Amino acid sequence: MSKSRWLLLVLCLLSLLSSNLLARKKLAQTGFQFLSVGTDARATAMGEAYTTFEGNSSALFYNPAGLASSKRMIDLSVNQCEWIADINYIGANLSLNLANGRYGIFGLSFLSVDYGEFLGTIVDPFTDAGFQDTGTFSPGAYLLGVGYAYQISDRFSIGAQIKYVSQSLGDITFPVTVSADKVDTENRKYDLGVAAFDFGTLYRTGFKSLIFGMCVRNFSQEIRYEKEQFQLPLTFKIGFSINATDFVPALKENHALLLTIDAVHPRSYPEYVSFGAEYKFMNFLALRGGYVSDMNDYNFTTGFGIQKFGFAIDYSYTPFDVFDDISRFSVRFSF
Repeated sequence: MSKSRWLLLVLCLLSLLSSNLLARKKLAQTGFQFLSVGTDARATAMGEAYTTFEGNSSALFYNPAGLASSKRMIDLSVNQCEWIADINYIGANLSLNLANGRYGIFGLSFLSVDYGEFLGTIVDPFTDAGFQDTGTFSPGAYLLGVGYAYQISDRFSIGAQIKYVSQSLGDITFPVTVSADKVDTENRKYDLGVAAFDFGTLYRTGFKSLIFGMCVRNFSQEIRYEKEQFQLPLTFKIGFSINATDFVPALKENHALLLTIDAVHPRSYPEYVSFGAEYKFMNFLALRGGYVSDMNDYNFTTGFGIQKFGFAIDYSYTPFDVFDDISRFSVRFSF
């Protein structure tokens, strides 16, 4: 199949998927919301306007097509995020370039979520307190993914990731019957997992460094714990980015100013737009900022990073109105 036909096929597929998403009502029926929380410090510092970023393993979470232009044989990023209500995220992404991109780029992703420990109770009218303790339980979740990206031409790349996502609500005690003097109970284990799919494209327009990207994330079948079925947080994104120093060639040797914008259509809440900016000095120090529209609890994000000799450390900070402010850390190795 020719490169032009590849491009037409992919664009048609994404158009069909996006039109299907736009046609659906938002009924707040999505679960596994941990998949909507970004852990990469560089991306979150820029408001997660990251659909068109390429060249490292972090693209697996935002747009797997970004893997295709990776020049390093191995790129590994490890991310840590202390989310609201003491929920902890640990994630990692790995990309492998085994033949200088001849056979594409392979990727692996991992995410673990610790929701903390909770005390369980049930109603019990036969006790003075009106309830009885059922012990503690510890919900958690994880993701395991395998990705692949291929650069069809010097302008057009595609990528995909298949992942298994699982969430455990723990062993929960339920009241079953109330006899003459006691409440009878039973234990139920609530573990649920499903396969999900991400797909994306990148197109270098040929005008300066302008890049256009699209992606669909968390596409899967509906699942359920009990009676009501729900979807994963299905999301469609379109993004653009450009290095503003393209217009001032005298600055390009030691400076870069990347400007990004993403239009986002989530399945579970209203559409929004995110903006990001990253200033780099001598490809060593990076200062970042972002803005996310139509968010009730946060809008602005910021952060910084340093990199040298294939090693990078990034930090992002998100002020949160209701809960504690959020910090994220990322470490990346590439060679």
